[in-house]
Amino acid sequence: MLDGVKRFDMSKKPMKMHLRPLIWALCAPDLIKHRNHLTKIGMEGIKPPYLLLCNHNAFMDFKVSTRATFPHRVNYVVAIDGFLKREWLLRFIGCICKRKFTNDILLIRQLKRVVDAGDIAAVYPEARYSLCGTTAVLPDSLGKVAKYLKVPVVTLICHGHHVNSPFYNLPDHNVKGTEAVMKCLFTADEVEKASAEEIFSRIQEEFRYDDFAWQKEKGLRITYPKRAEGLHKVLYQCPHCGTEYRMSSSGTVLKCDACGKQWNVTELGELEAEDGDTEFSHIPDWYEWERMNVRKEVLDGTYSFTCKARVDALPNAKGYIDLGEAVLTHDMNGFRLTGSYNGEKYEQVWPVRSLYSCHIEYEYLGKYGDCVDLNTLTDTFYIYPKDCLFSVTKFALATEELYYKDYT
Repeated sequence: MLDGVKRFDMSKKPMKMHLRPLIWALCAPDLIKHRNHLTKIGMEGIKPPYLLLCNHNAFMDFKVSTRATFPHRVNYVVAIDGFLKREWLLRFIGCICKRKFTNDILLIRQLKRVVDAGDIAAVYPEARYSLCGTTAVLPDSLGKVAKYLKVPVVTLICHGHHVNSPFYNLPDHNVKGTEAVMKCLFTADEVEKASAEEIFSRIQEEFRYDDFAWQKEKGLRITYPKRAEGLHKVLYQCPHCGTEYRMSSSGTVLKCDACGKQWNVTELGELEAEDGDTEFSHIPDWYEWERMNVRKEVLDGTYSFTCKARVDALPNAKGYIDLGEAVLTHDMNGFRLTGSYNGEKYEQVWPVRSLYSCHIEYEYLGKYGDCVDLNTLTDTFYIYPKDCLFSVTKFALATEELYYKDYT
């Protein structure tokens, strides 16, 4: 499939970051608007090179990291769709391309080149925006990567970016007083002495965050009149009647179209049932309840989903290739995509052990709706289920639970 199509050159050496003062100037207005407060802990005497690990809730994260690292050079790891139609620009400012959730040894070599050149290697290890403002799964290889790079490990954890611009509702909600903490977890000497497991454990601990809990603790009221819109993409199952894929949202209201129950999203980011008990006032608790339901399906061996789907491929940064219609299956064996392109049948399989999580998009590019994007080392497939009720959020949860079951 796609024989003869040139793939993105992942091996090209990353350039040193250019235009740092200009990039900083472009970021400053939003930082000022949201009154971002940056705290640095243990950073005295820490200079590049180092490995920078950042949490990921919104595009605002990049602006804060620009401020936190200025005036030093930084090479960011960016997904291939970020390079679309602007590969020259992203390479010019030092970005490194990655296909999400792949075991890519070339990326490790690129990071090594960056730190060996005396610069900062910046990675967003959650590999996607958080779905509900809490920590996404981290790859357990992070400790090994840190040991290989032999440089300090620094974290940058931002608070407030999810509630300001949730993945499911991107417009700016005008949150003031966002925060960020930049912390040196390990010096180079400490990295050398610690085990990979110890390093990973510390990173996991540092990445524990909850934007909705942070909002409530700070007492920050969000008056954005459409703050509930899109939330049904994350909260796809009704806790009142148990029905999946029948949730909807508008304005400040989340609703189950199966049983009619409604919840209001308050200015403090909490849920309140219009009638009867409020099953979950804290949005992440509802999300984790869904996870537990998916986990039960996985442990019972009953998880399975098959649908027709529209498929686009992105072999390089020039543009998407329409592969037409295919059949997507996600079950106890992992993902399987079968279809035909230019008269040639194809089958692409992602076994359970190959994916500890997966990347999803809501209303991706305003094209065909929600999608899951699955990657090989040379291709990225954007898969849009069609003619069925579904939730890509459930795909993500099931991928994680299947992987967890397979390794425990």
